[in-house]
Amino acid sequence: MLRISLQPGWQIGHDDHEALSANTLLQLLAAVKESGSIAQAARELGLSYRHSWGLVRQAERLFGQALLTRGRGQGSSLTDLGQTLIWADARIGARLQPLLDSLASEIEGELGRVQRKQRSVPRLHASHGFAVAALREQLTERKVPFELRYRNSLEAVAALAQGDCELAGFHVPLGPFEPAAARRYLRWLKPDKHRLLHLAVRTQGLFVATGNPLKLRGLADLSRPGLRFVNRPEGSGTRMLTDLLLQQQGIASHRVAGYDNTEFTHAAVAAFVASGMADVGIGVQTAAHRFGLHFIPLLKERYFFAMPVDALQRKEFRPVLSVLQSPAFRAKVAALKGYEAARTGELLNIENAFQT
Repeated sequence: MLRISLQPGWQIGHDDHEALSANTLLQLLAAVKESGSIAQAARELGLSYRHSWGLVRQAERLFGQALLTRGRGQGSSLTDLGQTLIWADARIGARLQPLLDSLASEIEGELGRVQRKQRSVPRLHASHGFAVAALREQLTERKVPFELRYRNSLEAVAALAQGDCELAGFHVPLGPFEPAAARRYLRWLKPDKHRLLHLAVRTQGLFVATGNPLKLRGLADLSRPGLRFVNRPEGSGTRMLTDLLLQQQGIASHRVAGYDNTEFTHAAVAAFVASGMADVGIGVQTAAHRFGLHFIPLLKERYFFAMPVDALQRKEFRPVLSVLQSPAFRAKVAALKGYEAARTGELLNIENAFQT
């Protein structure tokens, strides 16, 4: 089965000089940050010590200042510039990789159809999340054909209703916001036409810098003067949740500095905060954990896949359903920080799923 991988790439240079392909350099700097030693970092990447220092020196000449400093024990640490490059690369990966993965999956499907070697495959449209990424990995490992496109929750459910996909991922908060959130999707989902598969329960909350230096305690702090917020795009489930939370607190959006500053994924929001570009964002606990951020829980939500009723009987769909309901996938979801997988794989009728 044909698989395509797309990765972002850096080119650094001046107009009058050949550009440096910086991906290996960035990997090296990240490894130095973890190990505190350029020699150890070089070994981990399979590079020679001499070549590694050559990459660093070449980049330092381009920037006109140091990327690494040596300590008394001959260990190495990143300068402020080196740290900035690492965080910039993290933001690029968090922002672009889901889009590149989605595009790669689309291209795989197009090439398969042109080659006439691939029959119709299940199409999955979903907001990017860690459980969805785990599903993508499991399907790939088991060589199950599928096409994946990352879209916001509302777009995914609308695509399902229009016949453009067989699985649509969306999330609904538990508690008092559930009816309002569910109604947003029920305009597209019909009890006689669709079923839901429970993917996970996950925790949403505030991302703040390690140690919470600004002493944030909850959502009411978003209106604090000088506090920089990073939001999610219009149409995303988390943006809808943010608006409901602000409304509950009586906070007008114009009082939140950065309300219109958006990032595509939870990971991109976390990277933005971790790099110091913002003071606070909202997202799932897994992203905060992976970027070493302090996390302030706000509420829990359920993530579902909606599907046509007849998809359950389609031959090409059964391998996907088998993975979704497998103990191995449930264990993957349960291992994610802030995720609960007790009901992963459970099929539900729409009438019984929500408080409306």
